[in-house]
Amino acid sequence: MKNFLKTFSVFFVLSLLVSCGNADDDVSLDLNLGDGLGKGEPVDDCLGLEEGELVLSIQEQYTTLPGKVSVFFRVSDTSGNPVPGLTANQFTIYEQGRNDDCFKTISTSESSARISPNSQIFSNNTLLVLDLSNSVLSSSLQELKLASTSFIDAVMPSTTQESVKMAIYWFDGEDELHLLNALTPSKDELIASIDGITDDISNDPSTDLYGAVIKSTDIASDLVKTSTAGGKIGAASVVLFTDGTDQASRYTENAALKKVNEANANISFFSIGLGGEIDTEVLTDIGKTASVFAQNKDELERTFRDISEKVSERANSYYLFEYCSPKRDGSGDNNLAIELNTGARKGAVQTKFSANGFTGGCE
Repeated sequence: MKNFLKTFSVFFVLSLLVSCGNADDDVSLDLNLGDGLGKGEPVDDCLGLEEGELVLSIQEQYTTLPGKVSVFFRVSDTSGNPVPGLTANQFTIYEQGRNDDCFKTISTSESSARISPNSQIFSNNTLLVLDLSNSVLSSSLQELKLASTSFIDAVMPSTTQESVKMAIYWFDGEDELHLLNALTPSKDELIASIDGITDDISNDPSTDLYGAVIKSTDIASDLVKTSTAGGKIGAASVVLFTDGTDQASRYTENAALKKVNEANANISFFSIGLGGEIDTEVLTDIGKTASVFAQNKDELERTFRDISEKVSERANSYYLFEYCSPKRDGSGDNNLAIELNTGARKGAVQTKFSANGFTGGCE
């Protein structure tokens, strides 16, 4: 397990083809995901755990008196694909105190282990960035509005949650990323803003694609920075749609890709391309988390739906795992290992915590 995790820094590329009848109408989905262990580390050899197919990346951890340990982490496979839908009974807890030669198993039932709603420490924001240049407005606006509405409906929860928000921006040839709808948890408000798009919204028929990438990344970076204040963790997704290449030439491709590649690790990038004038290689680099391409406007809704699934899966692969520790020693750190076993795949991560002030009972 230890040797395996040391090699995890290699990124994988997975290409999926979603068929829609024949080769000419194929929709391609390219995934490029992969993070490290975050604040965690490989588990000690004394546990004897086998190599695993899952990666637990610790984002944050803390303790709460009288004896609760909370670990917030993201789960993915070794190709970086998110793993949503996990439950507490799929985890095993191991602790090692200063008098223990190796780790001891802690009963998840006796320790009241649970997966808690992560909204108390986690906020997830999505930026939907739409190309509304002349080519889109004149030929595929209605299809784009329908696809965008489907995307919003799939990504935003049915019940409004302050921890899940979305903003909508659009771009044309101007040196500006236009705000269509400010960040909001309201699905209805977002859909209404899409419905209000008209074919005369733009005054510049060109396409400032690279400028849109740079500006939306800056906005996402600010959102993550703001949402991580006060002991919370923030993540953001940039979902960009275009039907062409950069025509405005205000910014360079290198500058746009540099901005994406150097962005905070908790920002995901998705791209959606339409038609035969797009540069799929560039859009794949921009959408480094996932990219999807539609051959014609009739495929737009399906391609947006493909991306909405990836956005939701990634957001739902963050977990707040909590349990009541039996440790009472506050004189030093205790080692903690968490193993995940879904029945088909396994993974583990190790960290430390202080039991200073721990007593009986647990909230």
